[in-house]
Amino acid sequence: MPNFCAAPNCTRKSTQSDLAFFRFPRDPERCRIWVENCRRADLEAKTSDQLNKHYRLCAKHFDPAMVCKTSPYRTVLKDTAIPTIFDLTSHLRNPHTRHRKRIKELSEEDLRRIKERRLASSVEQLASKKAEDSKGAAEDEPQLSTEEREFREYLRSLFEVVVVLGKQSIPLAAGKASEAEYMSNNFQALLDYRMNAGDEALKKRFHATAVNTEYVSATQQNQLLDICENTVREEMLMEHNVLREEFLDFMSFDGDESALVERLEAQLTDRWGLSMEDCRGQAHKATGTSTTKMKAVAVLLMEKYPLALHMPCSEMALNVHLANSLPFPNVQVVMETLRRIGAFFRTPFTQDELEKAISTHYQKNEEKGSSLKQACASGWTELHNVFDVLLDMLPPLLLCMDSIRDNDDGNFADTVTATAYSVTETLSDFEIVVTVVILKNVLTFTRAFGRNLQGETLDVFFAANSLTAVLHSLNEVNDNVDVYHEFWYEEAVSVANVMEIPVKVPRLFLRKQRAADVGEIQIEAYFKEYVTVPIIHGIMQEVEDMFSETNLKALKCLSLVPAVMGQMKFNTTEENYADVYRGDLPSPDTLLAELHCWRIKWKHRGKEVRLPTTIHETLQLPDVKFFPNVNAFLKVLSALPVLKLEDNKGDKASERLQAHLDSVPAKQWNKSLAMLSVNTHVKHDLDVMVDKYCRLYSEEDPEAESEEVAEAEAESEEGAKTAADSEEGAKTAAESEEGAEAEAESEEGAASEAAMK
Repeated sequence: MPNFCAAPNCTRKSTQSDLAFFRFPRDPERCRIWVENCRRADLEAKTSDQLNKHYRLCAKHFDPAMVCKTSPYRTVLKDTAIPTIFDLTSHLRNPHTRHRKRIKELSEEDLRRIKERRLASSVEQLASKKAEDSKGAAEDEPQLSTEEREFREYLRSLFEVVVVLGKQSIPLAAGKASEAEYMSNNFQALLDYRMNAGDEALKKRFHATAVNTEYVSATQQNQLLDICENTVREEMLMEHNVLREEFLDFMSFDGDESALVERLEAQLTDRWGLSMEDCRGQAHKATGTSTTKMKAVAVLLMEKYPLALHMPCSEMALNVHLANSLPFPNVQVVMETLRRIGAFFRTPFTQDELEKAISTHYQKNEEKGSSLKQACASGWTELHNVFDVLLDMLPPLLLCMDSIRDNDDGNFADTVTATAYSVTETLSDFEIVVTVVILKNVLTFTRAFGRNLQGETLDVFFAANSLTAVLHSLNEVNDNVDVYHEFWYEEAVSVANVMEIPVKVPRLFLRKQRAADVGEIQIEAYFKEYVTVPIIHGIMQEVEDMFSETNLKALKCLSLVPAVMGQMKFNTTEENYADVYRGDLPSPDTLLAELHCWRIKWKHRGKEVRLPTTIHETLQLPDVKFFPNVNAFLKVLSALPVLKLEDNKGDKASERLQAHLDSVPAKQWNKSLAMLSVNTHVKHDLDVMVDKYCRLYSEEDPEAESEEVAEAEAESEEGAKTAADSEEGAKTAAESEEGAEAEAESEEGAASEAAMK
């Protein structure tokens, strides 16, 4: 039997809402207050037992702070909870309506009594809370000496400075060329500023530091950074059941593929407490020779963890990914040139110069010029149709680069003109023109497929079902490569003639041919054998690898989303593909019956009920919890890297990481600083950092070290033995050598990080 809310003007009942309903309390005094707040005169004559047995209030009438969700299926009230949120006026707008729950009109005496009781209750609660807080603080807070408190305040100031530098992507040291230069770094400058602004803890510490020693040594700075990094990591792992993109760590790229796999597993387990057994998808964004290595790593990971499906990354256009994955030098030159062009036109005045060149070249075709200006506005080098745009833009692009290289108005720096010259030389090579033409034409067959992959859930589902047609088209091109190559080669020659680029075989190939004493090869035959055929075969192989049978099964399970189900007229067969994730389901034996109920639920919904269109929207439904297998299935699918993040209003971690690396010189990259900079949205609790530092490095208290040095000096002044003095001197020298070695190691680490990037 459904529960009805007893509050006036409230029509909620348990069968129409997932809200919790609470019984009136048995305690007579609390029950009287509930009735009084309800303003139901007909309830005043009932006993607390009667009210507890027969009447309920829904959660909407309580402050959210009073409601506790102890589990996904259980919601309770705090012991002191009192309903305070009621609608006592809406019935006045329709006075002729018959109301079963009549509202009691309060007299002046009633109002005075209620105010007095609420005031007394508030004072009593405040007093008891203060007493509990003071008692708890006294019990929890350890008894610290004056020196310990001062040391903790000093550490707190240091951590505050480190966090500020991290958030702003400012390296602690401007460059450690010499000890004197290191002493006047960014970190020290901010500490000086704080001391001048009145930070007593730092001042006292500074005055107590020996004149010839570092105020905050390199070792201590590294300790502070490590603590900050560990605290941010722990805070990130505290957030459960939230689908988001996060930056986790840097990892050395040295060694072979198997070593990389072992290093990745160890780092995830030891530093993050994560397991690859729980991974349900992997994607990489690599370029050049790194692509081949990353593909091999992905294959090894899938051999060990079959459910870690290797898929394209949702952030990268599929055509760009396919071109990046081709290990041919000419293709990689094209892709690197595109990246340089994208970065080049972010510098001042360059975009204006490009638009002028487009207007000049297409002055007889203003419509074409205007569409091209719109296409190259921003980010065009990362789009699905990048090669189409590049081919249309080649003549005006070279015109623009020539104008920038001449630099008649002096608007451009020498580095900009040098880049313009380099790009011009690359694009003026016929081999590059042919490569761009071949990439454009071959990737035409995957363009719509890739665009759908970056679309909504319904688009991705239809993309998975259209892969067979894409592969059929590529096979048809491969079977008739002679015909297609002839048309494409003519197009490349036509583009080269417009830009007055000589049509010839690459010089490097001719030199190798002469050295091998081999007969000359025809130009068209060369480009067919060394450009067209390898590109077609490479793209076909990459598409087949990225969209294996297992991957397609996973994507076809997107028909669980109600909107996709509706498009298929509720005639879907998810159970045929569910074996991929059977181990992730709470009750796999009941899956078939549950899927049937899930289809029936949406097929026979009310006309006013809208079908959810995304996984995120479906998971927000209150009644999805009654379909545990579907719920688990959707959560696993939402983590696939090919699907774009839904409800992600902030910028992505990969974008924040790239911004950090762009703003910090490569020689000053630091993984702990990057962790702070990229994850500024994560809570930085300074007190937690101080506690960790005291726990880990308490025996290395700089103050204790300075006292030991002072005692040693005093002993030497009193005439200690020469042997003891010499031993102390040897010890000091050894310590200084160890410090120099530690600094050298940290410099080598920074260099390896820069090399990795």
